[in-house]
Amino acid sequence: MTRARDPKGMVLMTFTGVMLLGSFLAACEPKPAPVTVSTTPTPTISAPVSAHFQPPAPPPDSARMQCVTYARAVTGLDLKGDAWSWWEAAGGRYGRGAEPSVYSVLVLSQGVRLSRGHVAVVREVLDSRRIRVDHANWNNDRRIVKDMMVVDVSAANDWSEVKFWNEKANSWGNVYLAYGFIYPPGTEPDRSAALAP
Repeated sequence: MTRARDPKGMVLMTFTGVMLLGSFLAACEPKPAPVTVSTTPTPTISAPVSAHFQPPAPPPDSARMQCVTYARAVTGLDLKGDAWSWWEAAGGRYGRGAEPSVYSVLVLSQGVRLSRGHVAVVREVLDSRRIRVDHANWNNDRRIVKDMMVVDVSAANDWSEVKFWNEKANSWGNVYLAYGFIYPPGTEPDRSAALAP
């Protein structure tokens, strides 16, 4: 590398020296890992679970509604009242359990944030601890939110304690207590097919 002095005695590098130094530094920098983008479309609740269950036409994504109104519209469940009360109301009328299945309704109990509880419709079962749900009014804005990840954090893997993925914070939210899942007729879990851990 050639050097020259300016009139004030400062050492200057020539253009060639700068280029070589830049190339050397670039070669020493760690390269970022390649980013892979999935082109697989996000699955939606569109196909019936079985020949015994034909889902109603869902409301438009732009609709504004409560969680119970949305769950009723998507599943056809004939249940009324606050979300937390659905669990008892379903007794003797619909199947209930601790295992998710597509179109089943996850029922959350009352709590500090959820004074009326909450219900969400399962759109996809990923494994024994993770599901994706569609629901409304999660942020008290009456909006429909689709494809939200929910994880079972209960010690017994019985879906009695769950967390929802918070996209804005890019992290899991609070722990919510859950009763379990209500199954519209024809959506009961297939217990012959064990889910992966």
